[in-house]
Amino acid sequence: MFLERRNAPRRVLNRVAQYFCDGSQMPRTCLVTDISDSGARLYSESDIPNAFTLAVSGEGVDMKHECRVVWRLGHEMGVEFVKPRDRMW
Repeated sequence: MFLERRNAPRRVLNRVAQYFCDGSQMPRTCLVTDISDSGARLYSESDIPNAFTLAVSGEGVDMKHECRVVWRLGHEMGVEFVKPRDRMW
């Protein structure tokens, strides 16, 4: 049986987002497949570091968050927002 370990409910998003790493101003792209107040699930074929800044915008969503990778499986990963904000969704 699968045990739900998420702290907050997730919302399906499927939106292209940008991430910045190592203080670089040059963004790279990834896909945010779902998101919550405390984290997100991402898909990327490029190597994403363990810590980075994620920027998501469009359709009433405009956020930028410092992230930390908590799990990886192939090209998918789960990230935790380092400083979760009050309810976003």
